[in-house]
Amino acid sequence: MKYVGQNIPRNDGFDKVTGRGLFTFDVTLPRMVYGKVLRSPYAHAKVLSIDTSEAEALPGVRAVCTFKNTTNKVWNGAAPMFITPLPHKPVLDQTIFTDEPKYIGDEVAAVAADTEAIAEQAVKLIKVEWQELPAVYDPLEAVKPESPEVQPKFANPDFHNICGGPIVLEFGGDPTPAFDQCDAVVEYDVTLPRVKQAQMEPHGAVATYSPDGRLEVICTTQSLYPTKMILAEALDLPVSKVTVKNAPYVGGGFGVRIGLSGKAEILAAALSMQCFRPVKLIYTREEDFTCSDSRHGGYLKCKLGAKADGTFVAIDTQAWLNTGAYATFGTDLVGVCGACGTAGAYAIPNFRYTGWPVYTNQMTAGAMRGFGTPQGNAVVEPAIELMAEKLGMDPIELRKKNSTREDTKNWFPFPPGSCGTNECLDKAAAAIGWYDKHGKAGEQTGRIRRGVGISAGTHVSNAAPFCVDYNTVILRIERDGTLFVNSSIPEIGPGSTTACLQVAADLIGVPYKDAVMKFGDTDAAPFDIGSHATRTLYTVSYVMADAGKKLRKDIFDWVGPKLGIDPENLDMTDGIITCDGKQVATLADMASQAHLEGKQFLASSCQVPPNCLPFYAQAAEVEVDMETGMVKVIKVAAAHDVGKAVNPPLCRGQIEGGVLQGVGYAVREEMTYVEGKGFYNKGFHSYMLPTADDRPEIESILVENPDPSGVFGIIGIGECGVNPTLAAIGNAVADATGVRFHEFPLTPGRVLAGLKAAGKA
Repeated sequence: MKYVGQNIPRNDGFDKVTGRGLFTFDVTLPRMVYGKVLRSPYAHAKVLSIDTSEAEALPGVRAVCTFKNTTNKVWNGAAPMFITPLPHKPVLDQTIFTDEPKYIGDEVAAVAADTEAIAEQAVKLIKVEWQELPAVYDPLEAVKPESPEVQPKFANPDFHNICGGPIVLEFGGDPTPAFDQCDAVVEYDVTLPRVKQAQMEPHGAVATYSPDGRLEVICTTQSLYPTKMILAEALDLPVSKVTVKNAPYVGGGFGVRIGLSGKAEILAAALSMQCFRPVKLIYTREEDFTCSDSRHGGYLKCKLGAKADGTFVAIDTQAWLNTGAYATFGTDLVGVCGACGTAGAYAIPNFRYTGWPVYTNQMTAGAMRGFGTPQGNAVVEPAIELMAEKLGMDPIELRKKNSTREDTKNWFPFPPGSCGTNECLDKAAAAIGWYDKHGKAGEQTGRIRRGVGISAGTHVSNAAPFCVDYNTVILRIERDGTLFVNSSIPEIGPGSTTACLQVAADLIGVPYKDAVMKFGDTDAAPFDIGSHATRTLYTVSYVMADAGKKLRKDIFDWVGPKLGIDPENLDMTDGIITCDGKQVATLADMASQAHLEGKQFLASSCQVPPNCLPFYAQAAEVEVDMETGMVKVIKVAAAHDVGKAVNPPLCRGQIEGGVLQGVGYAVREEMTYVEGKGFYNKGFHSYMLPTADDRPEIESILVENPDPSGVFGIIGIGECGVNPTLAAIGNAVADATGVRFHEFPLTPGRVLAGLKAAGKA
């Protein structure tokens, strides 16, 4: 390997630091008009009448859309609408516009006009007569039989306000009788907030519908082909008539754009289909915060049983998660919460998880980095701490005793992989000074107390085999010897396209500088389900490996006869073709000659990649002010088994970005709902994202245990950085104060109240 493992600068860096990189907001097309949306001011209401005549008469208005003049076909704006196999069916409960809005911000109408100002004025001219209806906001209230029904047509008929579920995962024996055989049993419950992805670029789309029936959408999605299919289905268009592309860059995603970007794509498309002009619709930051998916908040509880020597025997976990007014990822995410968040990191012979995705009259919750694993981790890891305390064991040793091994049989229908949990635990512990600092709460006096905590876990490197998860790539050699890679994956910020080219250059044997990638366009590349599930580099590399073998054979089968050499004896490294270690030609010369003789070297591959579990551990050190309740995170040591770090700076960047999101989740961020007004948090000014002052020291530790399923041993990393951080910080606060908290984030008021209740303030 010449390029894998090297600190190669990202190939989109120059565009982004100089302002040359284009995003959806930058797109301008001839005759383009601008879209704005009329949203419901009520959490639940019926539209008794709607009059758009004044808006339509306003000069400069090109189209007005409502539920009256657009299709009312039901669909799901999340990618599982088209990537989840039977017998599990996604819940289809969304329409473009509604006459019965189910949350504050629900879409009732939209306008396209020559300017944004005219469009905003036209929206205000739409007259609506409303009938306000009863609403419910909390998942535990929503499941009560007497609570208002949110989606009576689409909820599970056997349960009140349950979206598709419940999701029940079981492995091994029944944990209920197994608890009776345990020497120690502990229980822990936690309340978690909604938090926002807070990506830099708001949702947006530019849609162009042509008289020949073609629809082209330039947008912020992170899954282009599923978006193409959703649009075709919802708008009654042939899939072949729909093109979806990025601009080419996307300003962050963190899961909120897997499928539609809010509803930007379909709203812009509906307007363009009315006026036959390009329509740009960019969400305001307030719309982005209050009218697109968040992370699921809710309630979880865990019961864990073990033998006296620390061997885990049984675990039973339940989750009631607030999926909001529409399904989107509700059922899928609640399942992953159990599968990855509670099931994968440890060998527990009697396992059960029950997840309840609950409809409420709030904005939808969907995919956010970690996809349910942070929630599951937040309830299981504190329970392990309680078990260690009850048994008088060190929490790290208890985890290491029960960690998943290569031969562990668990819920997942594939081998666990390289299983680096114990090495990650040891390295995170060493970096934080665990054995010198842990368990000192009783020895500390004064206002400021310090503590350390740890958390381990796992996720996935792909979505297979749980969905229709496959990749297709096309590789070709240009006349000058350049490798051209065609893939429809997007570049949403992590540098995936750089790392993919590093892998491709080594697989095929060409110089990295002579490799180019075309990405983010369904017209330019074949099917790929997109960037999510920590899958991009892991899966694209897998398919490139197959296509690369074919491409090398195609090259050697043509070059060999030309040079009078058996193709089996040829090799190629860095664009130099060799036989028995001696140079016999260059790829550039052979490609040029082949071109003149009517031959281009090319290959393609379509594969369903495998899956494996990326393991990790994070240790946190905190300071707690016992007078104010302020929690300050001093350091997070994040040890992640990455298999093989293709580009170490990019790999560390993924870990550090995830850790900082986890810090916000633990101590600052939450969406606060005000009845009658909606969410208080309408932008960065009212949402407590961590700032530079809040950033702790982050030590990212790359553990490299090559996984047999990954090309060059690669394992997924994208989502993993955020998953264990909240639990590690919560455990550190308990270590510092002697108080175990059950609600996050750990705001000063919440912490001070807990300290006072425990007599520790």
